[in-house]
Amino acid sequence: MAARRAVGAARRKGDVAAEAAARAVVDRAKRQLGERGLPWWTDGAPDYNRHLARNTPYAAWYQGLASTLPTGEIGQPAS
Repeated sequence: MAARRAVGAARRKGDVAAEAAARAVVDRAKRQLGERGLPWWTDGAPDYNRHLARNTPYAAWYQGLASTLPTGEIGQPAS
């Protein structure tokens, strides 16, 4: 976020060089976070989007998560 604020500050000042430098920092951060660059979703792994967690290989994890939360928080009936 500091780099994004630096972009704004440079734009307000009209400092083209500082804006370019700040944008480079933002780009580097986004690439490290996986927001830019090679797409991670084409890695060949199965897509379980639009599936209930209980119908996926994550069922045991989901059930364990459900047991650690108060009732009603992740699809369990509230009392």
